[in-house]
Amino acid sequence: MRVSTAFNRMLALPGATVTGVRFEPAGMVVEIRLRARRLRCRCGWSTRSRYDGSRRRWRHLDAGGCRLWLEADIRRLYCRRCERVVTEDVPWARPGAWHSRDFEDVAAWMAQRTDKTTIATMLRCSWKAVDNIIRRVVSEHLDTSRMEGLYRIGVDEISYKRGHYYLTVVADHDSGRVVWVAKGKRGQALQDFYDAIGAHGRDRIEAVSMDLSSIYTRVTKTALPQATICYDPFHVIQIANRALDLVLSASRHGADGTITGPQWRAARVALRSGAEKLKPDQKELVNAFRRTSRRVYRAWELKESLRYLYRVDYDLVRPYLKAWITAALRSRLPAFRNLAKTIRTHFDGICAAVEQGLSNSRLEAINGKIRLIQRRGYGYHSVDALAASIYLCLGGITIRLPTQG
Repeated sequence: MRVSTAFNRMLALPGATVTGVRFEPAGMVVEIRLRARRLRCRCGWSTRSRYDGSRRRWRHLDAGGCRLWLEADIRRLYCRRCERVVTEDVPWARPGAWHSRDFEDVAAWMAQRTDKTTIATMLRCSWKAVDNIIRRVVSEHLDTSRMEGLYRIGVDEISYKRGHYYLTVVADHDSGRVVWVAKGKRGQALQDFYDAIGAHGRDRIEAVSMDLSSIYTRVTKTALPQATICYDPFHVIQIANRALDLVLSASRHGADGTITGPQWRAARVALRSGAEKLKPDQKELVNAFRRTSRRVYRAWELKESLRYLYRVDYDLVRPYLKAWITAALRSRLPAFRNLAKTIRTHFDGICAAVEQGLSNSRLEAINGKIRLIQRRGYGYHSVDALAASIYLCLGGITIRLPTQG
């Protein structure tokens, strides 16, 4: 068997034929020839006329312990559709790439599972090369089809570096996939998503879960007047815990305050914990407040009764929450009176979260995975690079290895 025949069968390069093999200090160089006679632009335009040509190399997967390079004559053409001179599209590499498709697919598959240092070490390439590969693979696999069929979505923000630098993340509740990542947490970042899905896509959306952010609420009500806004239960209880902290702090420095330092911190943990999760010593602390500080105990009762909202029957949610608001307004606790006003403002969205069974728990899980992507990437030099990694790992992109056929 000739060497060229053996490498043709081993590499199985689409649309190419091996014409020769030689060894150089840089590694093994496999000379290939494009079988197609017509020159093709990446936009789809094809012609037989060439503008000029040159010799180019692409890095391929290593053969054993030896680096392997593909070398071929590549031509340029004048594309009438693009109205400029472009390099012809080749089937064994992505447009503008200096690595073969097989090499990039392996790198992207590994990027979904491990850090860049491991990828760069195993494939003997640079961090920058891995970064560029991720962008090209995501650009090829990510299309508008990911935003088709959406009818229940979640919106949240996450900081990506120190200071007030945020990403707006939109995910599909049913598939768990990230469908949109944009810089910033202002209304424009979410508005761009609503513009991208078009009027038909906006009409299909039935429910949107989010935190109590007025920015996301305002934009969503304008763009999706028919959609039901569901406020995340975690954030509702979070602001209730903050109100409880204010009452506890006032009690600590007030006339009925009896605890300081470590005791106060232990009391804060006990009061924030759910009643069903209290340990024996924490139950004693809560009972002590019942005897010595009626204001703190009343605040704890209001917090617990608000938590119970998420366990009542669907048809009782609205009357139950109305009764809770009335009780909080009559509690003579300024922090809970303000909380009651906030909840009354977001009344429909809080009730809808219980009725629809939606929360931002999936978004919080996605944020945790984004933190993992940031850590194993040892930071990202740009938002676009981080967004590409998020899409690759959490956007539902499936990479097939060359060995999977």
